[in-house]
Parts: sequence; structure tokens; C-alpha cells
Amino acid sequence: MYKINDNYQKLPGSYLFSTIGKKVNAYSAANPDKKIIRLGIGDVTQPLAPAIIEAMHKAVDEMGCAETFHGYAPDLGYDFLRNAIVKNDYQARGCDITADEIFVSDGAKSDSGNIQEIFAENNRIAVCDPVYPVYVDSNVMAGRTGTYDPKTEMWSDVIYMPCTMENNFVPEFPKETPDMIYLCLPNNPTGTTITRAQLQSWVDYANKVGAVIIYDAAYEAYISEENVAHSIYECEGARTCAIELKSFSKNAGFTGVRLGYTVVPKELKCGGVSLNAMWARRHGTKFNGAPYIVQRAGEAVYSDAGKAQLKEQVAYYMKNAATIKDGLAKAGYTVFGGVNAPYIWLKTPDQMTSWEFFDYLLENANIVGTPGSGFGPSGEGYFRLTAFGSYENTLAALERIQKL
Repeated sequence: MYKINDNYQKLPGSYLFSTIGKKVNAYSAANPDKKIIRLGIGDVTQPLAPAIIEAMHKAVDEMGCAETFHGYAPDLGYDFLRNAIVKNDYQARGCDITADEIFVSDGAKSDSGNIQEIFAENNRIAVCDPVYPVYVDSNVMAGRTGTYDPKTEMWSDVIYMPCTMENNFVPEFPKETPDMIYLCLPNNPTGTTITRAQLQSWVDYANKVGAVIIYDAAYEAYISEENVAHSIYECEGARTCAIELKSFSKNAGFTGVRLGYTVVPKELKCGGVSLNAMWARRHGTKFNGAPYIVQRAGEAVYSDAGKAQLKEQVAYYMKNAATIKDGLAKAGYTVFGGVNAPYIWLKTPDQMTSWEFFDYLLENANIVGTPGSGFGPSGEGYFRLTAFGSYENTLAALERIQKL
């Protein structure tokens, strides 16, 4: 008789955004005349930049000719993309990263869920709280998190690092020593971040205690302050303690195209075993490579035209963020984020729970956001809105909220 992986049965409910989708669909079915504005899931709305579309069209044409046709992609990524990544994302910032330390994938979500596979089951993970749910959920599936307490909404073997208004949403070194530390900076969901000096202290801490940092830098393109690092490898010593996850979804609008990459330095070793070699083995076994057409689109992100066009897109979304933040503040809400990330994090009014405020906004303003409690226990009493909508919808949503 076959057996299932019982760890999946430990997961409470469905994935956060699946739950939101079901609630919104039910409301829409019951109220077909209501126009819903969605500021919940962090999905982009602006079309792909012209330079990217041009590169994709050219790649499609190549696929129609025998001389330029491409079959299976190299499982670790085409050299043209890996070299472009190294030159623009790392060498341009003074980071010592080489092409054979870049692993191209179909997105940071996949990598953030899969990276835990190369680590032992008895490793203790530390996560910021609130946090992107995939970090915890994927470790639950691997049997690394212990038992779940529905009252506290916490896992017995997870080390939580509360990030709240009281500590300016900056994680503090945990009292227990972790083996794996997940950092998402700029942060999803709070929209806040830390300085380069603060990040350096985390690198120093990880090297001191023998921990590895899983660093999710999906939102680095939105950083506006000069003292904030775009990569953890800007910090001295990061090559011996950090793995970095990057995405093309938010900086280039690839949410529906799917492309990302992971950086695993060759100096990152555990007892003499290379994590770079381990991830290469895992990647090559379980992944068949991102499509040629998509990787050519990724290369266009780094062209002069691509850079200029995407700078305008980022500015468009950050204009939305500033509009939401300023509008909510004028309406009397306590708000955070929106400076280095396209997320606004707000305190729920009148002591409402996160899900009560979700229902309140949906029913009274027909606006969809994300309950903070869905990101972890310290997210209770907070709420996330994204700046990825259209500017027109952003203004309309604010007008509705201000009338409540």
C-alpha cells in the first residue's frame, strides 16, 4: 500500500492567495454588478516593454528556421543571459560573481521553494514575521518545521523574527541559533527594508554562527535610497554564507512569462561540500531549462533600450505607491513601505483583525487587498496593498477608501 507525504497534511488551509481568490470569486458571483479593484496579489499590469517584445519576436522567428532553431536549453541557462546578468547586476555594483555561479530558472517562487531541498531535514530555519508564505510552507512540506499551533499560528521548530511597528519592521538576531535564515529585502509584505550596514551585520552574524542566508532580492529594482544594498554580495563575506534569489517578474513584468535566477557562490561550502555543485546537480536533474525565447527576452532587459523602458515602468508603479501611501495617510491610516518597494503596509483601523478588514474593504469599497495575518502571526492587525494596479484604478481605490 502506497503512503503519502504526511507533511502536506500539516499545512493549515490553502495557500494564502488561493483563499483570497475563492472569497473574491464568491463575492463577485453574488454581486455581478460590482466593479472590483484588485490591489491584493503582487501581479504587474503594465505590458512588456517594447525592447523585450522585439527580442521575443526575433527569437520566435529563429525558432521557425532550422539553422537557428533551439531545442532543450542548457539546464543552468544560456551563456548570453548569464553573462548579461553578471555584467549588469553584479560587476556594475562591484560584486565578485561569475557566470558559473548563476542558475537561470522559471522564477524566484520556484527557487525559494526548491532551495531547501539541498539542506538536511534537521536544520532550523529562521524567518522574518510577517513573511512571504512560500518560505515556511515549503519547509513544512519537507518536514522541517515541527508541529503547528493554531492558537499562536506558529510552528514549533521555526524561529520567528518579529518585524512590527515597534522595531521599525527590522528583524533582530534571534535568541536561538538558526541554520538557515530567510531574508526578503526590500520586504514582502511590509514594503520596508534595511540599510547596507544593517545587512552587513547579518552577513557577519551568519558567518559567525555557521548559518546560510537565503536572500530574496526580488524587489531590488524598486530601491530608491542610496544606503540600501541591491545585492547581498555588496557585503563583505557574503560569498561564504549567502544564496541570492532574483526575479524578472517585478522589475520587467515577467509574471506571466516566468524567468528568474539563483546565485550560489563557489566559496559557499558545508564541511568541504560545495553548495554550488549540489544546486547544479539538483537543478540539472529536476529542471529542463527556461525556454530560449524567454531567455532572449531576459537578455533584452539589460539592453540600453530595455533599461530605459523598465526604469519608466518602475517609476509608474512607485508613483502608484506614493499615491496610495499619501492618500491613506491623509485618510487617517497608519502606513509604511512604498519607498523602496511597491507595497503599502497599513495598520487596520478600529482594532479590526486582518481578515475583518479584508471583508470590510471588499464589501464596502469593492477593493481586494491582502490580510497581514496571512503572512505570519506578527502580520495580524496589518494589511497589504500593492502598487501594481493601473494609476486610474489606484486613484479610484483611494477615492473609495476615503469615502468609508
